[in-house]
Amino acid sequence: MKTWKRRFKGIPLKASALCALLAITGFYALAQDGNAGIQQANTQVRGYFESGTNLMYAIGALVGLIGAVKVYQKWNSGDQDTSKVAAAWFGSCIFLVVVATIIKSFFGL
Repeated sequence: MKTWKRRFKGIPLKASALCALLAITGFYALAQDGNAGIQQANTQVRGYFESGTNLMYAIGALVGLIGAVKVYQKWNSGDQDTSKVAAAWFGSCIFLVVVATIIKSFFGL
């Protein structure tokens, strides 16, 4: 008890209560309606989705080009697993494009 009195000796109790009250009122003043926040987040995500889909298509194109070069190198060197590598690279490109398209149609964007 003495330690508490010594530590807060210079701060009157009324000033401490007023600061706490102002902090609580500030939190309530900054609070917003939950539905409005959810709607705003929904609008922002839908706005970014088209750009994200285009980015996935671009990444798929780059993966396809890199895969084509890798398969060409393996084919020219005479490796036996060229067909497996070609299927893996081609499959990853198709996966990126299909996932972007399915998500776009699933959410109706």
